[in-house]
Amino acid sequence: MTNHFDVLIVGAGLSGIGAAVHLQKGAPDRSYAILEGRDAIGGTWDLFRYPGIRSDSDMYTLGYSFKPWEQANAIADGPSIRDYVSETAREHGIERHIRFGNKVRSADWDSATARWTVTTGQSDGGTGQFTCNFLYMCSGYYSYSKGHKPEWPGEADFAGQVIQPQFWPENLDYAGKRVVIIGSGATAVTLVPAMAQKAAHVTMLQRSPTYMVSRPGSDGIANALRRILPAQLAYDIVRWKNVTLGMWFYNQTRKNPAKVRASLLGRLQKLLPDGYDMATHFNPKYNPWDQRLCLVPDNDLFDAIRAGKADIATDTIDRFEADGIRLASSALLKADIVVAATGLKLEALGGMAVSVDGQPRAIGETLSYKGMMFSGLPNLAVSFGYINASWTLRSDLIAEYVVRLLNHMKATGVAVATPTPGPDVQPERLAMDLSSGYVQRGADALPKSGNRAPWMVTASYKHDRKELREGDLAQEMVFSKAAVVVRPELAEAAE
Repeated sequence: MTNHFDVLIVGAGLSGIGAAVHLQKGAPDRSYAILEGRDAIGGTWDLFRYPGIRSDSDMYTLGYSFKPWEQANAIADGPSIRDYVSETAREHGIERHIRFGNKVRSADWDSATARWTVTTGQSDGGTGQFTCNFLYMCSGYYSYSKGHKPEWPGEADFAGQVIQPQFWPENLDYAGKRVVIIGSGATAVTLVPAMAQKAAHVTMLQRSPTYMVSRPGSDGIANALRRILPAQLAYDIVRWKNVTLGMWFYNQTRKNPAKVRASLLGRLQKLLPDGYDMATHFNPKYNPWDQRLCLVPDNDLFDAIRAGKADIATDTIDRFEADGIRLASSALLKADIVVAATGLKLEALGGMAVSVDGQPRAIGETLSYKGMMFSGLPNLAVSFGYINASWTLRSDLIAEYVVRLLNHMKATGVAVATPTPGPDVQPERLAMDLSSGYVQRGADALPKSGNRAPWMVTASYKHDRKELREGDLAQEMVFSKAAVVVRPELAEAAE
């Protein structure tokens, strides 16, 4: 027997738990459930268990708008973030709404009844089925079951271990071992100083450099304000301070990229050993924020380099050999352990197949509506954060918008909301406008952005804050009623 809810939220991670809180507060009369494929709360912050895992955004913006971050550290480790999400769920009584072990496989919209039928694969090998009036996807943007890992020549000849951070072996002993970490993104930058504490030596092998910025792991202003102001007020002030600074910095990278580049590289030079080869290892070929900047809290990566515990090699892989990696330059990086921090595999809607009245729909062929719905797909929203700022800043706004939309539909007596572009709207670019490898590899899985609002995907929190909180809900949104009215007693019997 199916289980029917007004709203189904998919994913019990940072976005999904936040969405549930907003729904309970803003639309307390709606029934809902959270479908979670795994057996734990936390999403990304429960899945990833590699050494040193931490946020690459400050917790005053990565945290929820409604729940102050009260720890002294602004850059938090993975377990602390997982605890924060779990604590939020407990405080708001959300745990009882979660259906663990339900991995969403497909969703089919029935226009006659204005309902989604969602089919799940269950952890016990069975199949689950749920129906809902509104489907809210908070499942992230990458595959939990598979990361991106190239096939390297000779890999089978390597005598050591090759590990992907997404599937870190429990109790891996790397003390006294030689480690090579392939990659130059946030994961690699995190792993290098963390593993260098125990390993004999750690080398970060990158094909090309990434922009890095160092900042303190704690926020002095936040800690001072928290001592004299109520927690929520102090949090709100620091959150807005950090949002404003972040927006200003991003705008500077768009307006004065050469100046920002020179400033970033000049600061890094002071943190590295005298004579360090900046031109080879820290001189990206692109402008700042064409790809996401890597955060280095408290100079930990640079301290490891200064101490001789870590270094960087900028080259390409020729082949693996029994005792390490042979580079294109013919140099051999000796290794006992190789960590392939080579990126994520993008996946729309958690890999869920979507159909409307039995007809399959490809997300990559849709247009993104206000960055959170899709052209031609009724009553379906997705939580999608910022790439150039904290994810939660946008996921909070989207949750508020979903509540507004649901309340508007109830007040006006309509059952269906379908984003529908005008004839002049043309697809222009990817919804994630970055040149990063993982974005380019997964471009076909993403919706397109249009040439004008509300189909343009912005990177502006200021714009989105006004649009999602106050914007016209009817703007290029077609509202309608169900062709078949489902009797309330039947819905109740299905629960």
